Amino acid sequence: MTTLPNCPKCNSEYTYEDGTLLVCPECAYEWTPTTEAQQEDASAIKDANGNILNEGDSVTVIKDLKVKGSSLVIKIGTKVKNIRLIEDATDGHNIDCKIDGIGGMKLKSEFVKKL
Repeated sequence: MTTLPNCPKCNSEYTYEDGTLLVCPECAYEWTPTTEAQQEDASAIKDANGNILNEGDSVTVIKDLKVKGSSLVIKIGTKVKNIRLIEDATDGHNIDCKIDGIGGMKLKSEFVKKL
C-alpha cells in the first residue's frame, strides 16, 4: 500500500487521488504529485540553454553585464573558470566566481552558458 503525502497547504493527512491530481478534502487544494527526480531536477541550477551546472564548471558570459558600483563591464564571451554554486540564493545570483581583471563576484546563471 502506497501512502499519499500530506497536503502542502494545510498539512492534512486525508489526501486522495483524483485522476492525475492529489486532492485535500479539508481545504480543497489540488496539486500534481512530483517524484524525487523531478524535485531534484527543478532545484538544479541551469544555464541559459537549460544545461545543469556543476561545481568547478567553466562558463561563458552571453550578454554584456555592467558591474554594479563601478564603470566596468563584463563583455560577451568572457570565460569564467571553476565556478562555485550557491544553492539558496535569495537575489538570484547563484554563481560565485573570480573573473580575470575584475575579481570575485556573483553572477546569475541565466546570463551564462556551459562550455
